[in-house]
Amino acid sequence: MLAVLCVELAGPESLVVAELPDPVAGPGEVVVDVAYAALNFFDTLITRGRYQTKPALPFSPGGEMSGVVAEVGPGVEGLAVGDRVAGYLGYGACREKVVVAAEALTLVPDELGLDKAAGLIITYGTTLHALADRGALKRGETLAVLGASGGVGLAAVEIGKLLGARVIACASSADKLAFARSRGADELIDYSTEDLKLRLKELTGGRGVDVVYDPVGGDATEASVRALAWRGRHLVIGFAAGDIPKLPLNLPMLKGADVRGVFWSAHAEREPAAHRAELARLFGWAADGDISAHVDAVLPMAETAEAIGRIARREAKGKILVQP
Repeated sequence: MLAVLCVELAGPESLVVAELPDPVAGPGEVVVDVAYAALNFFDTLITRGRYQTKPALPFSPGGEMSGVVAEVGPGVEGLAVGDRVAGYLGYGACREKVVVAAEALTLVPDELGLDKAAGLIITYGTTLHALADRGALKRGETLAVLGASGGVGLAAVEIGKLLGARVIACASSADKLAFARSRGADELIDYSTEDLKLRLKELTGGRGVDVVYDPVGGDATEASVRALAWRGRHLVIGFAAGDIPKLPLNLPMLKGADVRGVFWSAHAEREPAAHRAELARLFGWAADGDISAHVDAVLPMAETAEAIGRIARREAKGKILVQP
């Protein structure tokens, strides 16, 4: 089989395509013919050794995928050859075939395309865990989403609306904001030209926002914490801006507010029952069309470096997939 390999921690530009032996399913495992591998912002980091997960070289990028079961190992129940599945791998999905623990796979409803299923788990899984679990977002509250046109940002706009929030989409250009509006955002802020703190205050009548969903970091973090309402919650998702901010702790103190970390992959590992329930909810929403699972582009697997580059350059609106 063909696989995209990171052979040195020099970024996506150093990825190579290599021939590897086909995997074999062991006890409790399944071999999947990959239909699509989905890429995420952390792929820009893991290929440089700058992510918290540091696989041994060589490894394949791609944290999630969809495909069709090709082989079932001993002891596997509930899956059969020919089943359409999707799964979270952490890394390693950019291959023609992957071997996966059966419990890590979710059956894909017939109504849902494998392209949309490939990119659901990480972005929407992170977001549902963040908003419903860590953020305790309630119907009628105000949610501000930073980086609102990217993969997780788009998921936050859509899930925020499903949970009954008023959603303020914040992004760095008019076209990105128009895209967020098309997915349900109620209000828009262009933080490349507008003062984020002042506009969040203005749009909430001076009260401030109840929940901030922050995958961006950098200067936007402190500005949005300053715009929190009393007992507001700031959700730390990631640092797409590149800088991990240092926050003055008097800000959450004076607002009785919380800064809450969201580490979805650890949640999935430590709390598997809750994780499975969240995935069932998400795949049901996707099959019913309640969430878009929007795919921005599908590139050939040999162009994985370009696909990751589009994410690094913040060109993606929704998910970028690669296809064997």
